Amino acid sequence: MNRTRLVFIVVVLVALGIVGISLAVRALNPGEQPLAPVARGPIEVRILTALPVEPWVREAARQFNAEEHKLSGQPIRVEVIAMDGLTALGKWDRDEFGVLGDRTVDELTAAEKSKLAQFPTAWIPDTRYLVELANASYKERLGRDVFLTDGEYRARPIAISLFVWGVYQSRADVLKTKYGDVDWQTIHDAAIAKGGWPELGGDAAWGYFKLVVPNPRKNAGGLAAMIAAAGEFYNRTTVSTADVTNPQFQKWLGELMGAVTDVSGASAYTAEDFALFGYSVGDGGQLLESDLLTNMQGIVTRWADPLVILYPKYVTWFDFPFTVWVGPETSALEKNGALEFQKYLLSANVQKQAIARGLRPVNPDVGVMEGDSLFARWEKQGAVAVVPRTTAMRSPDREVLLALLRWFDLNVAKR
Repeated sequence: MNRTRLVFIVVVLVALGIVGISLAVRALNPGEQPLAPVARGPIEVRILTALPVEPWVREAARQFNAEEHKLSGQPIRVEVIAMDGLTALGKWDRDEFGVLGDRTVDELTAAEKSKLAQFPTAWIPDTRYLVELANASYKERLGRDVFLTDGEYRARPIAISLFVWGVYQSRADVLKTKYGDVDWQTIHDAAIAKGGWPELGGDAAWGYFKLVVPNPRKNAGGLAAMIAAAGEFYNRTTVSTADVTNPQFQKWLGELMGAVTDVSGASAYTAEDFALFGYSVGDGGQLLESDLLTNMQGIVTRWADPLVILYPKYVTWFDFPFTVWVGPETSALEKNGALEFQKYLLSANVQKQAIARGLRPVNPDVGVMEGDSLFARWEKQGAVAVVPRTTAMRSPDREVLLALLRWFDLNVAKR
């Protein structure tokens, strides 16, 4: 062996020895070794949010972002995207958000990758049955659940509101004198009174009874109102496709909905319209409790006749479930970032902010009358802390919803 080769071998052995010693020292003293800097951008959490809770959730997101919450050392950034529950359900059904399916990210086009970057991390629809309908569609398509009912990623309600009657006091007094309780049958009979309000015992200047119902193509509440009407018609909490396609029921519902004014141009925010336009919008209707409470000040300020809240026999609940997407389209950090924001929404302080917007808290440590409570402020208008009736309508299936929407399109929307 010549001298050059020997020197080379010695150098290699020395180098290997140094590397080995270095690795041994690092293993024995991990805390003493400086870590290389790692680029850590914000964890982007995008949340589709139903319109009735969007102002509350958006304000909570602003506070959450300002407080600079972190997960695994990375800041969490929450973006709120306002979207009606039925609109979001349609987008899920049509796969407009761009699910990977059996493909990997590397197999996507540039346009598909750009779309995937905006994929929703979580969804807060109006009610749980919308989640169940969306999940059923994806399970049939993908063979797996994308929204869960158990485990840490399960759908969890973040607030509650329910559908109640909002009727101007003068009109409510006449209806109670004529029929007793205000319910869907009372409204139906008032709607078909050929002599208008004078026949009912009211003022001739009121004209005919005008019903307010949210447009079901713009607001999930419109469908909820028709489902509640069906429940009272059949005197039970469940309705089927056969029930809503029954000619006798459809005739009754058609007479009832004939009292709705300007359906084609109806706003998604019917309680807000009450506050702005008064009697021209209608005499009363079944609307979301939180919408009525948040607009009550505008109603009593602009109109001499106060609006009263009445609770129906069959109660339709909106539970606004915070639902995390569990597919591979979002990362584990994004999913867990969404859970951090969910915990924030369920905290006592943020739940009290919900009460100030007419929503019922789901945190058991927070009472409806706490803080700046709209329930306490408008108790004289009929708002109650404890709902007097607890007969809740059961969630309808997809066929019932589609049948009601089709009936609405053919019989009401085209009037």
